[in-house]
Amino acid sequence: MTLAVLAIGLLAGVLGAILGLGGGVVVVPALEFVLPHFGRDISIAQAVAISQIGVLAVGLSGAASYLRQGLVRARTGYLLSPYTIVGGAVGSFLGLVLPARVVATVFSALLLYSAYNLLRGLKRVDAEREPSRLVPPAMTFAGVMSGLLGIGGGTVQVPVLNLMAGVPIRQAIATSTFIMGLTAVGNALVYQAGGLLDLPLAGAVALGVLIGARAGAGLQSRIPAAQLKLFFSLLLIFTAGQLLWKYWVHL
Repeated sequence: MTLAVLAIGLLAGVLGAILGLGGGVVVVPALEFVLPHFGRDISIAQAVAISQIGVLAVGLSGAASYLRQGLVRARTGYLLSPYTIVGGAVGSFLGLVLPARVVATVFSALLLYSAYNLLRGLKRVDAEREPSRLVPPAMTFAGVMSGLLGIGGGTVQVPVLNLMAGVPIRQAIATSTFIMGLTAVGNALVYQAGGLLDLPLAGAVALGVLIGARAGAGLQSRIPAAQLKLFFSLLLIFTAGQLLWKYWVHL
């Protein structure tokens, strides 16, 4: 089971660093679907709690690599991170009290909406644009989703930074990775206080994520921007379908 969890973290780290996801879109459903095969049942809230440590690992490892490459907009990250941190604390509290089906449904809806936004923006010129006034509330919402769903907020942050703040896709992914590490600290503390954080499993996920994120950050610069958006979108759609099937069909 430990090796399986480590492999989940490795895959999450690679995809998380490449796509700016935080790895949660891999970790949360993978833990739920894989651990029962080892005789270990896990709730979505527990999976989200473990994912927060993976998000923190991606943020630390991936952001360090992106900073060296000069892709992180540090000023933008520092200005927007307070919104995601506050939102993350609110979302983490909601994750402790909401029913599992509600969390899974919100997770799926968010993934599908983010995929739609990115697919709609595939043909846009990846250049600087004037930021929208809706960026701060949108980033707060990203924080809420990161706390509630353990996804690092990247599924919202990347489209917000790219489509609303006018940040080119590569810099949007790098800056999102930078922000998510700051947000995950507070989120993990809330889940730990709620008694849902399994530290041994979280440690295995984090180790895999740290290794994978280092490789993923290096691969990201070699993939064309349009392919990044398309792959990101398809991954979100697939994950949403998995969760909806589990909580609404395969009861």
